Amino acid sequence: MNLEEKKQIVEALKERFAKSKVVIVTDYKGLNVADMTTLRRKLRESQVEYQVVKNTLLRRAAEGTDAELIKDNFVGPSAIALSYDDPVAPAKVLMEFAKENEKLEIKVGVMNGKVMDLTAIKALSALPSREQLLAQVLAAMNAVPSALVTALSDVPRRMLNVLTAIKDQKEKEAA
Repeated sequence: MNLEEKKQIVEALKERFAKSKVVIVTDYKGLNVADMTTLRRKLRESQVEYQVVKNTLLRRAAEGTDAELIKDNFVGPSAIALSYDDPVAPAKVLMEFAKENEKLEIKVGVMNGKVMDLTAIKALSALPSREQLLAQVLAAMNAVPSALVTALSDVPRRMLNVLTAIKDQKEKEAA
């Protein structure tokens, strides 16, 4: 790789670091090609980029971005997982894969300018996905108008019941 190619890679990585919501660094040492392919496929299905890059290029690309906070962890065999939409997705996929394959080591991550250790990444992976959260919010928003309509329709119904009872009582008295 010549100097020009390296500069292009660093610039592209810098842009991706800047627009990503979360960056997670892993050590893939010991994973065979089949395992690595499986991991990449699972991450791709969740719209997560996973790339192996030289540590020197990662350190240069991280300058001026949130990823600069974790650049000291770019040592040994490093691969990065980047997500632009759902910060939970890479954590979920990587944690599930790490349970099945002990050779994958999750080193560290960064999200919204905050460094995440393995414990924080585990906690992040336990959160519901973006789609699940949106469904919960939508269900809550749907429940409020439904409950209001039910409560409002209950008032005339009760009034009608009271008037019917009074009418029945008057009819009994008249008879």
